[in-house]
Amino acid sequence: MTRTVRYLTHPQVQIDRNVPVPEWGLSDLGRSRTDALAQSGVLSGTQTIISSAEVKAVETAAILAQSLNAIHLIRPDMHENDRSATGFLPGPEFELVADAFFAEPDTSIRGWETARHAQSRIVSETRAALSEIPSGDVLFVGHGGVGTLLYCHLAGVAISRAHDQGPGGGGNVITFDPQMGPPAQGWQPMEALFGAA
Repeated sequence: MTRTVRYLTHPQVQIDRNVPVPEWGLSDLGRSRTDALAQSGVLSGTQTIISSAEVKAVETAAILAQSLNAIHLIRPDMHENDRSATGFLPGPEFELVADAFFAEPDTSIRGWETARHAQSRIVSETRAALSEIPSGDVLFVGHGGVGTLLYCHLAGVAISRAHDQGPGGGGNVITFDPQMGPPAQGWQPMEALFGAA
């Protein structure tokens, strides 16, 4: 029986420079988009949802798991690339550092985890999770940075921000083979799954 495996990046978050980034939760828009996906029925075959332990990913996964009556598992090592060395960065500054993160994958940019290390971590965690869940559709709920690094590995391309999910606040999805084969296509807004985009 064919299995469907998806990786969904969390949608919009409530940005608060006084709160550590991993503790940011969903904004009203992010929650609304997730509710719409949950109610669409397009994920009805999903039996297991796996998220990182970051609040925004846990909140997204919990909304979907409750609606789908799916198991929700948390794998802490599926977190976003470690940016704790800088903490919150204003938008333009963050974009410059993120550009360098992808452009120099073996270099720690301003103390961030390197892109190469983050890629190895997310690929290893994804492969391990799939090996432990032998059947049923699986939805991973995670983050844009490591999601892009996972996409690059699956697609067999060099690490590059050219394969990022792009602007818009997240909430994008890729579908890929459970044997970690190439994605069916590039990032799509999650609304595209149910014809609302």
